[in-house]
Amino acid sequence: MLFTLKLIGFVFVLAAAAIAGAAYRYGFIFNPSPTEPPKERSMYEFTMKDIDGKDVKLDAYKGKVAMIVNVASKCGLTPQYEGLEALYEKYKDKGFVILGFPANNFMGQEPGTEKEIKEFCSLKYNVTFPMFSKISVKGTDQHPFYTYLTNKQSNPGFDGDVTWNFEKFLADKNGKIIARFSPKTTPEDPEITKTIESALAQ
Repeated sequence: MLFTLKLIGFVFVLAAAAIAGAAYRYGFIFNPSPTEPPKERSMYEFTMKDIDGKDVKLDAYKGKVAMIVNVASKCGLTPQYEGLEALYEKYKDKGFVILGFPANNFMGQEPGTEKEIKEFCSLKYNVTFPMFSKISVKGTDQHPFYTYLTNKQSNPGFDGDVTWNFEKFLADKNGKIIARFSPKTTPEDPEITKTIESALAQ
């Protein structure tokens, strides 16, 4: 009897693991974000790969107000590229920059290679703001930069998982995150404009 109960328990554990694996594989649940706090104390400590695979030290953007956006090419929000480019064109000469990070975390909506992503952005939306190589913005394979952005210890007040494509973090001239906007908040939103202008004036 005891052996039978142990066997049933073992089978139950295996079945639960299989169900959980299938659920994750087909997108019903997400892997939890890493809980380990990032070792970096500033966004300027990170070196990222640009869309062409070249190393870019983020300290190159010291003194600029920076908007950090996770982007995707096959999302209902993809037309936000147009608004982002317009925002960049409006404020770039005043010390503003947008950093675009392609990510395939949400429903596989950024499946392309860096070359394909660059071509799409250039031809479809005439994107000229800096674009970077594809990274993961949540889950167990989350890039350390996004661990830094979403971790409570490194970014209190603006922490928490990225919820979808085109979520926006705004950093001031010292690299401190001062605002976070939801994916559905468009680049044209007056609150975004107001926050950028305030940060530029500092």
